[in-house]
Amino acid sequence: MNPSPISAGAFADTKPHYHLLDGLRGVAALVVICFHIGEDFATNSLTHYFSHGYLAVDFFFMLSGFVIGYAYDDRRNSMSVGSFIKRRVIRLHPMVIVGALFGAVMFYGQGSEYLNVQSVPLALLAFATLLNMLLVPAWSGVEVRGFGEIFPLNGPAWSLFFEYIANLLYVLFIRKLSTHRLALLVFAMAGALLGYALTNESGTLGAGWTFANGGFWGGMLRVMFAFPAGLLLSRVSCKCNIRGAFWWCAMAIAAVAMAPRIGGEGQLWANGLYEALCVLVVFPLMVWLGASGQTTDALSTRVCNFLGNISYPLYLTHFPLLYTCFAYAKRNNMPFCETFPQILALIFACIALAWLCLRYYDVPVRRWLQRRLA
Repeated sequence: MNPSPISAGAFADTKPHYHLLDGLRGVAALVVICFHIGEDFATNSLTHYFSHGYLAVDFFFMLSGFVIGYAYDDRRNSMSVGSFIKRRVIRLHPMVIVGALFGAVMFYGQGSEYLNVQSVPLALLAFATLLNMLLVPAWSGVEVRGFGEIFPLNGPAWSLFFEYIANLLYVLFIRKLSTHRLALLVFAMAGALLGYALTNESGTLGAGWTFANGGFWGGMLRVMFAFPAGLLLSRVSCKCNIRGAFWWCAMAIAAVAMAPRIGGEGQLWANGLYEALCVLVVFPLMVWLGASGQTTDALSTRVCNFLGNISYPLYLTHFPLLYTCFAYAKRNNMPFCETFPQILALIFACIALAWLCLRYYDVPVRRWLQRRLA
């Protein structure tokens, strides 16, 4: 573990950062992009090449719990609630705001046969933008996209809503738990999440982005296992250097996302079981390996630093750009899903946009807020 020069993707504000975990966060962000690209063009779950890509959010939640524990657990008995909340808002909210504004700016360019954006009044769009900027979930009257999303202008913001809930529960309650009681909480939530995965009507863990069909409680189960599990791992992690750990873990995350959907309509539980095992077993192992080792060569260090730095801006800015490109392709009957160069160019455009946001907005704004408020 070595200090990172910017470490914008990390949560600790004064301590050295875990290069491997920073890099794996970036890998997970890329998996989310690939999932959203495939989502729009897949004809069904069997033709989706990243059909489990949304599980990357569970990995994000687990990483968040780990780095929160690493950054704040040693001062958990002396840190005030207000001080913690202020630090988290400074860290997270600038990109929430710019993601909402970017979604609003791009909204009227996203019209297609699937979405009649011209029917949305400008005043309603402005109100929906304000709600998104404040992380207030949209209800049916202001859900401007019409797909039931709680943050229709920038869909991935739903996970930040649950991230804030987890952070609030941490500072009010979870931080006071002993390691033994924290472990009991993790195992209890693991059982609840497994039960949900086996019995929910869709046979997936892809809950939280909408409140329909119990989506709020599905999202709560996801974050309330993964976040405390990451916190527990931060208390029990140890050194165990494995050469090439970043590359092995990155391939494992990609493999989890790319596995085809398991079971059919009559065996939804099978797919739920697979996803539960990924979240309950594979992801904790990946976090443990990433926290136990360190980068062993210059290439791994540079890759991890870059991916870690852009991961958060990438996650919160890619969705409006993808939607706009998809709408353009559909309006012009372009075989976008069959054209690899265009897809690759779109991914690089998302990465470039994330770097620009990081360099010229996120880091400067957070530094200014730190000087003024913290």
